[in-house]
Amino acid sequence: MDDTRISAELARAAMADSRELDRVCDAMALTLIDQGVEPPFEITSSDFAADAYLICSDRYWFHRFHAFPTIGTAAECARWIHEHVRDEHRRAVEQKWALGYAFVTRDSVESRTELAEATEDIVGADNSAGYLAYFTTLYHAGKLRANFRFDELHQFLDSSLLAMAAGAHREDPLFTALRSFAAFGSRAITVEHATALLERAWNVPERSRHVTDICVNGLAVAMPPFDGQGELLRSYAQQAVQAHPGDHMFHYRLASGQHMCGDHENATVNINHALVLLPATGRRGSHDLLQGQYMTKREAIQEGRLRALWAAQQQQRWNQQETANATLRDSLRSSAVRAMELVTVFTAAIAFAVGSLQVTLNGNLPLRDRLWLLAGFGGGLALFALLIIGGTWFITRTRGKR
Repeated sequence: MDDTRISAELARAAMADSRELDRVCDAMALTLIDQGVEPPFEITSSDFAADAYLICSDRYWFHRFHAFPTIGTAAECARWIHEHVRDEHRRAVEQKWALGYAFVTRDSVESRTELAEATEDIVGADNSAGYLAYFTTLYHAGKLRANFRFDELHQFLDSSLLAMAAGAHREDPLFTALRSFAAFGSRAITVEHATALLERAWNVPERSRHVTDICVNGLAVAMPPFDGQGELLRSYAQQAVQAHPGDHMFHYRLASGQHMCGDHENATVNINHALVLLPATGRRGSHDLLQGQYMTKREAIQEGRLRALWAAQQQQRWNQQETANATLRDSLRSSAVRAMELVTVFTAAIAFAVGSLQVTLNGNLPLRDRLWLLAGFGGGLALFALLIIGGTWFITRTRGKR
């Protein structure tokens, strides 16, 4: 099939629905592979949903990477992008392809020997000002990122010959975001250094979607967890959602941050929104994988919400029990004081009765003297009782205030 017929088929498919467009683009990509030629199209957009020529090219390189998931294939893809994609759309295409193809081929990370051999060929070739090295570095780094090999990713980005050959491209925000991701996951690098790299990648004009994704991803998987991680992830993910409101991944990251902060209600809202936004089609979308991941997070959020409710109920019961215990202690203390006061009064009354009886039975004293004697004796006992009762009240009142 010649280029004219392929172009005609793609033009026809562009007028059909998305499933037919996807089917035709994939068929034309396989035709190009069978013929042993690369897509001959000039890419004039970065619309992966409607541009038939871009979709066909995407399918072509998907099959190429699936068959040969190597740095060499990445270098060939980089050359094609440099020659066929217009400058204003190159950045979006290169980032999506380098990281996307890395994710789908993450089970085939090349060894150091294979990487060194491929690096010699890339660096020795016409490197187009480091562009080939930059794209292939992103591809290999994307594999390491997908496998959470943080220390290996950090070492690769900082000191490998391939990364060094990228030259000025090393200052690209996406490169810095990957370094931040590696730093957050490495136990040998401080959180402060990782955060500084994140802010450097984040605070750039026209920050791309992929830079945003890697930054919040690094915060979400930081090892070990650090103080303030949940608040930081929630803050950055909220900014990501505001910049990309229709992106399911950022709603998922925001739900993760809210979950870490104990905000289960809003976390539930955002994880449900992420599930709704998750596209049901797309080769690199990995719908089943992401849906399973999101459902697992949703279950964790629901479990956290139930635990929080249970903890709140237990705390309420504990508070009620503490209140009841305090009331009981006050009641017992009051009862003891009343009992002591009653015993004191009763004792004084008995003593007065016994003393009065002796005075009354003693007939040697005149009645007036006996009355004065009884009055003095009774007053002394009354004063004694008052002192005992007053002292008891003062002591118990002072302890109660403590």
